[in-house]
Amino acid sequence: MDKTILHPESVQALELMQKTMLAGNYSKRSITGYLREVRYICVYFPELSPYEWNDKYIINYMAYLKTVHHASYSKCKMTAQSVAFFFRHVLKRPYDVPSKLYPKREFKLPNFLSKEEMQKLIESCRSPKQSAIIELFYSSGLRLDELRMLKMTDIDAKNNRIFVRCGKGRKDRVTLLSKRLVETLRYYYVAQEVKPKVYLFEGQKPGEPMWAGSIQHCVRLAYKYAGLSHKGHKVHAIRHSFATHLLDAGIDIHTIKELLGHSDIKTTMVYLHLQTSKRNLIVNPLDELFKPYDQIANVPKLTSLV
Repeated sequence: MDKTILHPESVQALELMQKTMLAGNYSKRSITGYLREVRYICVYFPELSPYEWNDKYIINYMAYLKTVHHASYSKCKMTAQSVAFFFRHVLKRPYDVPSKLYPKREFKLPNFLSKEEMQKLIESCRSPKQSAIIELFYSSGLRLDELRMLKMTDIDAKNNRIFVRCGKGRKDRVTLLSKRLVETLRYYYVAQEVKPKVYLFEGQKPGEPMWAGSIQHCVRLAYKYAGLSHKGHKVHAIRHSFATHLLDAGIDIHTIKELLGHSDIKTTMVYLHLQTSKRNLIVNPLDELFKPYDQIANVPKLTSLV
């Protein structure tokens, strides 16, 4: 931490925040994220002690994020949550971040691949490791960090299940293990010159998990080979595909929620917007009104329609 650009009391407060979160058993990712966002505010107000912060200063900083950096919804939300934690647990002040500081969420449907695109992606893989990573993402719905931290002992081939240890929110869960994936993983293991010791996918250092960036690069290459580079959110799109395809297959939303590790069913409900199986059975009300619509008299054919 560069202490030269921070107010002395900011340095002390950030150190206390880190210790408080460590004592509270927060994940390493949460600690890093919260500290980063609060530190940015300290840098923005270098002459100001955090004990002098109030609504005016926080709103000013949030406006700066939006107007200068065009910050996304998730960035603004992370900042607001970090500030709320900082005030409650570090500054010990009866202050809750006003709801107006939480930006209105933009509702966007998640990117996902059709079954045909997913098959093409898998068939385009050019190495056993790449195949294992893509198939594992699709058949289990794992998040990036969950796949990265997956240990060899977490694979239960006998019962067709995968144990996810300390997933998002420090929650354990069980998800699916495909029979095809078992064979893919065996082939991947045999093909490795340096066999994995602890983690299923290890980096250059034995016994250490593969870097997240390396996994993302591996997935991006698979998209490129399949001619699907236009698909956004490369890794997470596969997780969205897992959920959407299960829903299309008739799996109930609560089961999918548990497999994905969602805390709130509302998060899982977004996949209802992507479901195609029921939508394809709908008879359009206009067609129902004039059926059989192909026998309507005096309606010219629209030859320009493909």
